Order: sequence, then C-alpha cells, then structure tokens
Amino acid sequence: MASTSRTPTRRGRGRGKGRGRGGRGDGSSSLPPPPSTLPLIIEEFFIVVYEDPLVKKALPKKFADYLDGQEPAKVYLRAADCGPRLWTVEVLFDGQGRMYLDKGWENFAIAHGVDFGFVHFKYEGDDVLTVKVFDGTMCRKYYYSDDDDTDDESDDDVKPCIHPL
Repeated sequence: MASTSRTPTRRGRGRGKGRGRGGRGDGSSSLPPPPSTLPLIIEEFFIVVYEDPLVKKALPKKFADYLDGQEPAKVYLRAADCGPRLWTVEVLFDGQGRMYLDKGWENFAIAHGVDFGFVHFKYEGDDVLTVKVFDGTMCRKYYYSDDDDTDDESDDDVKPCIHPL
C-alpha cells in the first residue's frame, strides 16, 4: 500500500496569509526600494497658522530644499475651489534654507478667509501651488467663484473673489 504523506509547509492553523516574515517563498520581495534610492518629490505640504494669518508665512524647509537651485522670485497660488485665477505672491529666501510667502500673501489670505487653522499646498510645477484652507476646527473651507475672471483685475485688489458655500 502506497503511503501518501503530506509534508506540512507551515506550522499553525492557517490564521491568514501574509503573516510573518515570509513573502511568496520564491525569493521575490514586494517591499519598495529603500528611501535613499528614491527621488525626492515634494508635492504636498501644509503650514499651521497659529499667529497673525496676514504676515509672511514660512514654507517647510524640505520644500525649499526641493527647489534648491531653482528658487523662484514668485509663486502663483490657486484656490482649489475658486476657478482658474492665479494670485501672484513674492517669495523670500533667507539664505539659511528657509522660504517665505511675502508680498501678495496678505491679499490672498484676506480674499480666502485664511485664519487660525492650517493651509494645505499642492505643488503643481511651474511655480504654481494649489491651496486648500482649513479653519480652526480643522474643517476645510469650501468656496465657489462667481466672478468673470476678467484680466482687468489687479493682484493688489483685496476684494474677495470667493463666497462661502
């Protein structure tokens, strides 16, 4: 009589696949490459607004490092819900790796209701940052635009172009 013995391949009672250190057992790994071999890509970041929302704002040093060698004199802010209008904001670098939103930030902040809370930025390339504003309760402020996006408006115009939903 032929004996059919089954050799157990794993101990335990089959409490789920993927537990432990093993992968597929075929030598392949589903782990990503180590961080040091990946390119540095900074697409999104936020700043916490805990003091006067209208004064210049420091952006994360890591984002400034990402732009190293390509420091723009200006960036263009676009509110995520407020149409295609771009707000021109001058940028300052302090020589110690810090980057600040300066002239033009106050107009953007007033028009978009920036107050205590935080502001989320997404870098779109070409010096354009899409912005989402969150209030002190950490809830996002949503807006819509009803302006005609006419080109005769000046960036110095502080008139709000948005309205809360």
